[in-house]
Parts: sequence; structure tokens; C-alpha cells
Amino acid sequence: MSLLVKSSKRGQTMVALEEGRLEYVGFAAYRLSLGETLPVTAGDQELCLVLLSGRVNIEGEGFSWQNLGDRQSVFEDKSPFAAYLPPGTDAQVTALSDVQIAVCAAPGASGYTPRLIRPEDCKRSVRGKAANTRYVCDILPDSEPAHSLLVVEVRTPSGHSSSYPPHKHDTDDLPHQSFLEETYYHQINPPQGFVFQRVYTDDRSIDQAMAVENSDLVVVPKGYHPVSVPYGYESYYLNVMAGPKRAWHFHNDPQHSWLLDL
Repeated sequence: MSLLVKSSKRGQTMVALEEGRLEYVGFAAYRLSLGETLPVTAGDQELCLVLLSGRVNIEGEGFSWQNLGDRQSVFEDKSPFAAYLPPGTDAQVTALSDVQIAVCAAPGASGYTPRLIRPEDCKRSVRGKAANTRYVCDILPDSEPAHSLLVVEVRTPSGHSSSYPPHKHDTDDLPHQSFLEETYYHQINPPQGFVFQRVYTDDRSIDQAMAVENSDLVVVPKGYHPVSVPYGYESYYLNVMAGPKRAWHFHNDPQHSWLLDL
């Protein structure tokens, strides 16, 4: 089965992971026009709504977050607004402009309350060096309260590599490595471009190289998963990770770990 989920150019749903495709991670991205609404139901999951672009209201029982949004593109040098919704939460997103919003999902548990994540709450950092430099924004890291969800976005400049050297997190062997499924939601600037992503395991039981276009989704059930950005285009991706333990510990591909010494 292909690990590439192609996006739709029309309709409210830009791209969605088929239900049951992964055990722990769920994902969908939506486009809304001014005045349109998106109902969101957590059920037995926990959700993180990430406002990719535009302005919205997010309302539900016990919370009303108004006029959220401070970027018109994921390629602006700004952190997003996001919202954490625990199991049992219903919410409605109302678009105050043209909007793109992601709904990230994972198994939830009781004991958490809805909360707004503001741009100033997100930790920003630079990872890598030279043509491996990329810009990271932690939206829902393991240092912040949630049951299983981890959410981070990454911008990678033209001609650079990302999620590189290749690493994996598919073995429950803490503190050395954690088991986390993952999805990559991609956007490209300008939008007619593409990036390359490879997902592969040591034994090559999985080995897929994909040309990924704007708003496509890549599924990473296990294995290494580097990204390469062709010259002339910028890459953005939103990562959603979840597994039996909420910790991000990864293992580099030993064949390529020498790159860390450059």
C-alpha cells in the first residue's frame, strides 16, 4: 500500500488519513471560506487543531476563543495558533477569512482540559547546519500536557534536506528509542513544486520513495523518513506523532550517522 495520500484540490477536506490506517495517529486538513464552519468531535481521542493560515473562532462548552490567527501562509516566520481538545470535547471552528486548519488526533485519556496554544507558547529552534538547516516550531511537545499527541511543524529552505540524517522511532526501547507512528502533512512554496520523501526500514520491508506535492500526506508507520527539497522551492511540513508512550527518542541510520561529524 502506498504511503503517499494525495490531496484533493476541491471541497472542504484537503487531505485525510483513512480511518484505521494507523493505530495511534489520525490526521485531516481542511480549507474553509469566509463564514464556513467545521464541526469537530473528539470522541475518545484527544485533538490538536493547528491553524495553518487565516483567522477563526473556536467555540465549545466552557470555551470561546475569538479572532485567532496571525499568519496568511505557513511560510511566514510566525508560530501558529493551536487548540488542544481532550476526549469528549465538541467544538465548532468558524472561518473569519479563507482558512486552512489541521486536525491532529491520537488516543486520549481523562484528566485534561481544553486549552488554547498561542504563538508565544510554541518553542522555536534551528536544527542542523549548512544544507541540512531547518526551522522547527514545537506546538505540542512532550514537555506540555497531553496523553499521547506530539505535534511539531518544520520549515526547510530551498535545496536543503530535512529529517536528516535519516532517523527512526519505531522500537519501544526507552530511553534509547521510542515507538511513535507519524504523519507528514506537506506544503510547498511556490505551490506547484514538489519535495522528495523516502520511508524505509533496515530490512527494506518498507522502502518507498515519493514525489510529494502541495497538501499531500505521507504516512510513516515505521522506519526512516528523510525529506529532500529541490532548489527553488521551500518546504513546510506538520508532523503528528503518537504511540504507547509519549516520548520522542530517535535512532539515526548508522549508515549515515557520519554526517553528524561534518
